[in-house]
Amino acid sequence: MDDEKLPSESRGKPIRCRAAVSRKPGEPLVIEEIMVAPPMPHEVRIRIICTSLCQTDLSFWKMKDFPAIFPRILGHEAIGVVESVGEDVNEVTEGDTVIPTFKSECGECADCKSTRSNLCAKFPRPSIFMPRYGTSRFTDLSGEVLYHFLSVSSFTEYTVVDKAHITKIDPAIPPSSACLLSCGVSTGVGAAWRTAKVEKGSTVAIFGLGSIGLAVAEGARLCGAARIIGVDVNRDKFEIGKKFGLTDFVDPANCENNSVIKEMTGGGADYCFECVGLITLMQEAYACCRKGWGKTVVLGMDGPGSQVTLPSLDIIFGKTLTGSLFGGLKPKSDIAVLINRYKDKELQLDEFVTHEIRFEEINKAFDLLIEGKCLRCVIYMTNE
Repeated sequence: MDDEKLPSESRGKPIRCRAAVSRKPGEPLVIEEIMVAPPMPHEVRIRIICTSLCQTDLSFWKMKDFPAIFPRILGHEAIGVVESVGEDVNEVTEGDTVIPTFKSECGECADCKSTRSNLCAKFPRPSIFMPRYGTSRFTDLSGEVLYHFLSVSSFTEYTVVDKAHITKIDPAIPPSSACLLSCGVSTGVGAAWRTAKVEKGSTVAIFGLGSIGLAVAEGARLCGAARIIGVDVNRDKFEIGKKFGLTDFVDPANCENNSVIKEMTGGGADYCFECVGLITLMQEAYACCRKGWGKTVVLGMDGPGSQVTLPSLDIIFGKTLTGSLFGGLKPKSDIAVLINRYKDKELQLDEFVTHEIRFEEINKAFDLLIEGKCLRCVIYMTNE
């Protein structure tokens, strides 16, 4: 697609552009030209400015069985500009800067209208197709259908997203930082802020110090936690995590987390967060939270059918376990709050970006994440 082309020239027509297509599990993405159909009613076509690689992208890229499906356009953490809109789209217009999110918010269902959760009954889970029609907006040049990913598919110069998955933002925010609010940082910060409701002066233990775990630390710091303990097998994460509020570090290879954290906190942390997606770690985190009021929040997801086993006596004694989808945030309202805190220099976003690369080097981003060398690698769709 010619970068000089005006939106009015492409409105209502298919766009030919580049995409990084995942054709086989675990194999390098293929940069190729594809066709992106115009948006249907309730849909928005977006020109992606930049995108970043999340651990979830990596997990689905490796996965061989359903819900993995190929060929597919991965990517779900991004920022872009509205190129055109379908009928019945009123909240954004051509030229608006938007963040697409895997988390939907239709604003119409009982869940979206409730303050008790951030679920959406109308679009309960991300789809491999457009949610209202069950069809794809992507085809390769031979006409083969390319599947969507988490209702976003940002590893392409243009994508189509339902309006329930779009949040309009201030265009003045640096794209490389704003795109992180599309998933990772919002999820971690929100888990501390919205899901756990971490209190000032409380103690927090975070199991797994990837970008999500460090975002939890950032959220706990913003909430005023007095002590934030990081648990990870990589000791280097402590130095990295200090900028996000970590005060202590536990290496599980050299001790029993349960007894150490209980000793450090005088009976258990007020809040524990599991950020890896391992059943054993979820149970360990629960064991480390305080009886009476301790709350364990699970952000990671283990394999299908996995089950957590908890001591019934701990439940009776008041310890709770809960999950957190997108940090409990409602995208269309809560992302704006986070952006304002960033503008006020309270929320750290820039510090999560460790690498910036061109779209043609997207497979390098996968290598960096696999090798544990990056928090967030931002991928720019053009060289501008």
